[in-house]
Amino acid sequence: MKKLLMFSIGLISTSYILAQDINDAVRYSMDEIKGTARFRAMSGAFGALGGDMSGVNINPAGSAIFNNSHASVSLGVINKNNDVSYFNGINSASNSEFDLNQLGAAFVFINSNPNSPWKKFTLSAAYDNTANHDNEWVASGVNTTSLDNYFLSFTNNLEIPFGILKLQPGEFIEEAYADIGSIPVDGYSIQQAFLGYWSGIIDPINLDNETNDDETNYVSNVASGNFNQNYLYSETGYNGKLAFNFAADYDDRFFFGINLNAHFIDYEKFTRLNETNSNDGSVVNNLRFENLLATTGSGFSFQLGTIVKLTPELRAGVSYNSPTWYRINEELVQGINSNNADPEINFISDVINIFPEYKLRTPGKITGSLAYIFGKQGLLSFDYSVKDYSSTKFRPTSDPSFSVLNNEISNSLDSAVSYRFGGEYRYKEFSFRGGYRFEESPYKDDSRFGDLTGYSLGLGYTFGDFNLDLAFSQAERDVNQQLYNVGLTDAALVQTKFTDVILSLGFRI
Repeated sequence: MKKLLMFSIGLISTSYILAQDINDAVRYSMDEIKGTARFRAMSGAFGALGGDMSGVNINPAGSAIFNNSHASVSLGVINKNNDVSYFNGINSASNSEFDLNQLGAAFVFINSNPNSPWKKFTLSAAYDNTANHDNEWVASGVNTTSLDNYFLSFTNNLEIPFGILKLQPGEFIEEAYADIGSIPVDGYSIQQAFLGYWSGIIDPINLDNETNDDETNYVSNVASGNFNQNYLYSETGYNGKLAFNFAADYDDRFFFGINLNAHFIDYEKFTRLNETNSNDGSVVNNLRFENLLATTGSGFSFQLGTIVKLTPELRAGVSYNSPTWYRINEELVQGINSNNADPEINFISDVINIFPEYKLRTPGKITGSLAYIFGKQGLLSFDYSVKDYSSTKFRPTSDPSFSVLNNEISNSLDSAVSYRFGGEYRYKEFSFRGGYRFEESPYKDDSRFGDLTGYSLGLGYTFGDFNLDLAFSQAERDVNQQLYNVGLTDAALVQTKFTDVILSLGFRI
């Protein structure tokens, strides 16, 4: 038994390793404009259409399609339903959130010179929710691999000398943890071994000779057998984008636009694993391991686009989304507990790692679009986009840990295409809408993170100077979510169904 202390500390760690991973790269590289109800009802197929505040996020030339100054606000109810399979366990969870999807306005300036081919100019500003992270599910089942493998993976890979994990005379646990966190490159990994040792889950082989500071071999206090595991995964937060747009209409046939975008990240992820066993010879029979990751960030990107009226009915569009250049800050809080501790202390650690700011460059995207307008009766639209996720980079690239991570991104991620179909039929003041979308997995192995398919329906009514729109959309994606990146790498199969209901009010200004 070890006499352990409860501690709560804040520190600055110079180690990046394993604080960021490929999942972060994918999370912040994917964007999905929630948008107006009309945009959502047509599955976002607006690259050649324009005339919608959220469509400007697909092709910035779209604001030049407006004939009058326009504003819109959209509210949505977002539901995520998860069916989770983990070994012999099956669980279901549902999460609903009410959110502001978008808010924006476009101001149209008609050229007073009738002889100029430049017919009008548009200035607009809009906020859009590009990702809602609120999500929660539980995976439970009986595994033959214990969490002890997580801690042993660090000691085995790094051959950590026992002396690093020991307390010096008069030293407190929080001081030792802080000193370990300052070790370049491997600080985070050694911290994990430190937590495994001081929670009583692992020990050096030569435990009786605690003066042997050079011992690098460790054993587990968890006996092999079956393990009842319950894993909670909970996310909260959002990604947002504030776009400033300028567009121009040349001869009522060519439309050009540019967006300058400010991006925001506010994200938290909490995981908790409870594990119990009744295996013969096991010193540790129950344990709990918690991790709370808090992420904030800001970034910049730009977009260029054009729309061409090939005929009065047929339009084509092309747009380029630059990479987004983020600056990101993260804090990681860890908690651990097991029965192999002083019963009077009931050891719990709350350790705050404040990681240095790092940079992330997400991939750019190219979108090609076609639309056919049936006069005032309706329209059909199609968008096709390509994004190379393997070009995502963590920076500084000179950091050894980021170099390893960037190589993993290049080897694991791939180019992904997405396409969207949308249609609208108008009858008097009513508009009936529908759409379909498909997005390829960003992973080369799509069994890890599956393709997304979805459909949408909507209804709109025009009151003259303002319109009211309602949309319903649903999509599905399967993800094999690993519990941890090392050691305990078993995955829970999470089958998620996304359902949105969006209401928008648009009006002339």
